[in-house]
Amino acid sequence: MQFSIDRNSPVPAYYQIQLDLSDRIQRGEWNDRKQLPSESTLAEQYAVSRITLRQALAELEKMGKLSAVVTQNIDGLHQKAGSRKVIELHGSVLRNICQKCGRMYGMEEFMELCSPVPHCPGCGGVVKPDVVLYEEMLDRNTIEDAIDEISRADMLIIGGTSLVVYPAAGYVDYFRGDSLVMINRDETPRDSRCSLVFRESVGKVLEAGVAALKG
Repeated sequence: MQFSIDRNSPVPAYYQIQLDLSDRIQRGEWNDRKQLPSESTLAEQYAVSRITLRQALAELEKMGKLSAVVTQNIDGLHQKAGSRKVIELHGSVLRNICQKCGRMYGMEEFMELCSPVPHCPGCGGVVKPDVVLYEEMLDRNTIEDAIDEISRADMLIIGGTSLVVYPAAGYVDYFRGDSLVMINRDETPRDSRCSLVFRESVGKVLEAGVAALKG
């Protein structure tokens, strides 16, 4: 089984928080504005849900049920949660590379170098986060790794994406397995191809799946 989560990292967490808040108000969970939680509380709830999702994926990998995670996120949270095979299509902010000598810097070192443009102490070159910026090409080796994992999977779970951002959305076409599963609150162009479609949060569905496998 292979899992792909394509929620774009440039989308602010606050945007999702506002959507969740609107949904809860419409469902009548909060009828009085005085009952509404603070933005900081909502942010904490959102962060917890993201961590829970990634922990579920890491658990599936430990159980031998998940072969890889393909993600457009650049925050490194999959690895922090315990996932070992993570293909980061857009790179990671945790890696920062000098464009002149190639020296690698961690996040803390990188932040210390910013003033405001970070330069390598060794050669004076500009240090850039190892992420794909707009109009930049994705790394060829990373693309090949993602396509290889997707094409060899017997099940592909796609979570939290509208499947309208290319080229990543097109990688689904390389899937040749038996079961295509979509977990997304809104409809996507690939729903008709799916064996299963869940209109629910990714974390909830994956948590339930892990619990069921554990019996």
